[in-house]
Amino acid sequence: MPLPYDLCARVQNAFRARHHKIAVDHTTQNLGILSILLRTGFISNVTRGTIESPSPTDFLRVGEAQRRIWAELKYRDDRPVLSDMELISRPSRRIFMDIGELRRICSGRRAQTIKPLGMGEIAVVRTKSKEHEWLEAREALQLNLDGEVICRAR
Repeated sequence: MPLPYDLCARVQNAFRARHHKIAVDHTTQNLGILSILLRTGFISNVTRGTIESPSPTDFLRVGEAQRRIWAELKYRDDRPVLSDMELISRPSRRIFMDIGELRRICSGRRAQTIKPLGMGEIAVVRTKSKEHEWLEAREALQLNLDGEVICRAR
């Protein structure tokens, strides 16, 4: 399974290079994180495709190694909507938070070694629930689910 830092670096670098679309490997992790970025308004579109193009019909015809997820990046007044995306939970140091700690970082207080979320900032949480595996921190609070805090975006 690819590590989330690869997706964080690719998305951040694509915004800095002013790309309009980005292709990442087709994994449930990448799809989950990109769908959160789509729901929160950091990117404008997510579609399945191949290495060459974002085409859902070609996606079904090619093998697993050729499948990609294409994300359309969003800009406002010629400035990127997403300015920074950083990894919180690292392979050498996993960060798991219970409901109380998630509530603290969402309400503007520090929890463990994690700074609180600011205005317009999100945190991606991976829960143990199969139905809601990838959630934004505030969604996890509403559903009363704890988990591993993967990354944050602003």
